[in-house]
Amino acid sequence: MADPAKILIIRMLGLGDVTCIGIPAIRYIRSRYPEAEISVLTFSAGADVIQLAEPDVKIIKMEKAEWPDNIIPAMERFLMLAEKIIGTEYQQIINLDTWFMPCFLARFLKDAGENLQGNFMSISVADLIDQLDKQTLQHDYVHDPANYMSSTFFGMARWHTPWWEFGTVPDFGYPEFYLRHCCGFADIEMNMSIDVEANHTLDKIKKKQMVIALATDARTAERSYPYGEELKKSLEKAGFHVWTGFDGSQSMRKTLSMLKSSDLLITVPSAPQWLATTVNCPSLVIVGEVDARTLMPDYATERSATPIPAKELTESVLSLFEKAD
Repeated sequence: MADPAKILIIRMLGLGDVTCIGIPAIRYIRSRYPEAEISVLTFSAGADVIQLAEPDVKIIKMEKAEWPDNIIPAMERFLMLAEKIIGTEYQQIINLDTWFMPCFLARFLKDAGENLQGNFMSISVADLIDQLDKQTLQHDYVHDPANYMSSTFFGMARWHTPWWEFGTVPDFGYPEFYLRHCCGFADIEMNMSIDVEANHTLDKIKKKQMVIALATDARTAERSYPYGEELKKSLEKAGFHVWTGFDGSQSMRKTLSMLKSSDLLITVPSAPQWLATTVNCPSLVIVGEVDARTLMPDYATERSATPIPAKELTESVLSLFEKAD
């Protein structure tokens, strides 16, 4: 079979996964098919980070307003998207996403005869609609990937296991495990680097102070750090220059340029860790109850259900820089 001339990669949620999984995957697939035209279907800010990383890739962007919370209008939107995808005549479609709606989309494309690789919904779209009509669709089916997700990737069964507890954990943690062992990209290079200019303002500040980026809010409450403002004040009192701004209020290029000019990122388990990795900024992750082995950051707090006090965390940061000196 001839190499595909047009390839679509699907990686929609979330921004961190688009960065740490989507970017290396795009580069891996491009290395295998250097002549192919590659397009990426992604969501919201994911488009911005892919554009900076791989400006030659064609991007299909779904905006937040185009993805309704209710399942039925969401299905309608994704079916409209499927028609456009089919009309583009890709020779290969690769779904790296694990969320329900992208898997729903992938199932429709697969049943429509598209050459689909990767993850897809386990039942047909017709069966899903029938269960909705009869009001027999189980809540757990839509919300638990173990129920709704099938895959052409033979290794995807490992995704549902506590993989970090067995054997050697990959250097890049979850993203490398997912791509190398679940998706079968065994020889992938985990390259998620993005070339941006350093931030001139922060570079000037760095001549007098260490610069710390701070990201204490996550998409879910249990991963957020409740003492963010207190930590910022404590770090500033200790002599650090601290900046925040991971709420989408500034451009992705500016965020990455500021990370490039930072000495350290302190973050909860969320997208900023992977954004920092793209510009080689070290991260200290406030892991909470997350096992640090899944993230493999440069530094991490002790795992605990009780948030680490801001003063204690500041002392830990001071000791890090003392050891570096």
